[in-house]
Amino acid sequence: MSFSSVVVDIREERRSGRRQQWQLLLEHSEFRVGDTGVLEAVARSGVRLAVPILGVYEENGEIWLRVEKPLMAGTVVIAQIERTGGDV
Repeated sequence: MSFSSVVVDIREERRSGRRQQWQLLLEHSEFRVGDTGVLEAVARSGVRLAVPILGVYEENGEIWLRVEKPLMAGTVVIAQIERTGGDV
């Protein structure tokens, strides 16, 4: 399953040495808690980016995505969802 959306918020979740994890909020999301997947975007340079989604969680009614590569607010993405638990 896939859909398009826009990144509206990003925040650093944690930092361990040189590794960081980020939280992304999309304008519209069809992800559910427990899903994984990939966000595809195009950088200003034209390079295509694939950002794996490490986890999905809900906070105050919003669906946040856990990633290791930050995408700037305003970035248009194509989200590919990998459902867990058998529901498609």
